[in-house]
Amino acid sequence: MIIRALALGELTVKNWFYVMRRELLSGLSLGIILGAIGFLRIMAWQKLGWYNYGTHWLLMSTTIFFSLIGIVLWGTLSGSMIPIVLKRLKLDPATSSAPFVATLVDVTGLVIYFSIAAVLLKGTIL
Repeated sequence: MIIRALALGELTVKNWFYVMRRELLSGLSLGIILGAIGFLRIMAWQKLGWYNYGTHWLLMSTTIFFSLIGIVLWGTLSGSMIPIVLKRLKLDPATSSAPFVATLVDVTGLVIYFSIAAVLLKGTIL
């Protein structure tokens, strides 16, 4: 949608802050919702005895919660800002198509997850 808006002139590079603010709010909202679902799923399965996550299940569910917030937030921001940055650099924003952004978000999502896990799980599981 950003690429289309840039191509049609509905959006200019000067509107980057407006776009970033909207994507920040939507990414944060979606990340919190998905993180809460992940947290509650781990908690429910542990309490119901459907799966045993071990003694550190609360730390694991907290890791999932914050990781999902970070990954979704990063995905929304990078998906919306990369075309604007490319337009600013006088490159074709269409080159930041879905496969490029998806690969970037997938790879950096793993880095986000492992970084959060390293901080929260240090001295327990790791």
